[in-house]
Amino acid sequence: MAIVSRSKNGKKIKLLFVDELNNESSQLAEYFTRQLYPDLYDVYSAGPKHDIIDCDLLSVMYCRGDDLRNMISKDFDNMEHLPKDGDYDFIIWTEKGIYDRIAHKSPWQNKQCLVDFGCREKFNATDDAELAECFQDMADKIMMWVKENLKDPENLKNLVSQ
Repeated sequence: MAIVSRSKNGKKIKLLFVDELNNESSQLAEYFTRQLYPDLYDVYSAGPKHDIIDCDLLSVMYCRGDDLRNMISKDFDNMEHLPKDGDYDFIIWTEKGIYDRIAHKSPWQNKQCLVDFGCREKFNATDDAELAECFQDMADKIMMWVKENLKDPENLKNLVSQ
């Protein structure tokens, strides 16, 4: 599934995707970036808090052939699964609410991007089938965003919010 085999200067760009609990959109963004551009990016995801990855999301993704079961929800202090230096080239906030609340207080005050993919709380699902469709739509939206915006690392400079 990988699209690009190596970065232009040989050095990978370090990305951190952030959502509130590191349980939905940031996990999907990390997953698709790893799948599509393994030689361009060192990619991570985290949140100010962590929980477990949404079980309904895991099921929906597994049914479509994307296995996220080995992924782990992480908070910002997780030194076991995040780089110890915390020196990311870009922070990509995947929920507007968390961006509005803490981006200005985060330790990363440059190269922050906001790309609001939404969250489960904003889904209008009334049953399991509609919930699955909402997760499918979110996954498709994130996959297309990753495919279009991360194919050339230079695109990230145009997405910087601060």
